[in-house]
Amino acid sequence: MDEKTAELRDIFIDATGSETVTESQEEARGSLTDDEEGANERVAQIIATMRERYTFDSSLDDDGLRRVVRGFFDDESDATLADELGVDESEVFDARMDLHLVREEDRDAPFELDELRPMVVENDPLEARAEALGADETVVARYSEVAEADIESTRANDRFRDEFEELLTDSDLSTQLATNAREDGLKDATEDIETDVSF
Repeated sequence: MDEKTAELRDIFIDATGSETVTESQEEARGSLTDDEEGANERVAQIIATMRERYTFDSSLDDDGLRRVVRGFFDDESDATLADELGVDESEVFDARMDLHLVREEDRDAPFELDELRPMVVENDPLEARAEALGADETVVARYSEVAEADIESTRANDRFRDEFEELLTDSDLSTQLATNAREDGLKDATEDIETDVSF
């Protein structure tokens, strides 16, 4: 230790009364487990709110519905979720529709969905819908569920789906990181620029 360093050390000790620079770290308040539990609770609350507002066709309990929500945002297939939950794929499909979790491929109907939606809104009988669309009643029934889920979701401004997504994906985190990266990059790029503006 040279003379200058020793002097600085003595000044530090006089000023702080301590020979150590680092402070003991406190235990972190939160954890990933806490975040996970909080997300699960919030998902359960959203499902409860939807149950109050809408009629659910699915017979899955709340635990099953939570699993469907997570599976949807993890890109798990209905078949995979059905195997895990011990139910038919149609049960998982019904649960997704109840929860407004429509995939793009769910809308690949053999007819124009725009023709079906008014009939769903008007609550036309299934037989009349099938006849008007020239399609099998079973097929029309499935796409009627899709149309109804889309209509309900639109009327709610996609609120429930958006809340699920916010809780279960990194979309917000990714957006924040991208924003921070842009700001940091801009700061670095402009740091050494000299401005000499006269009016």
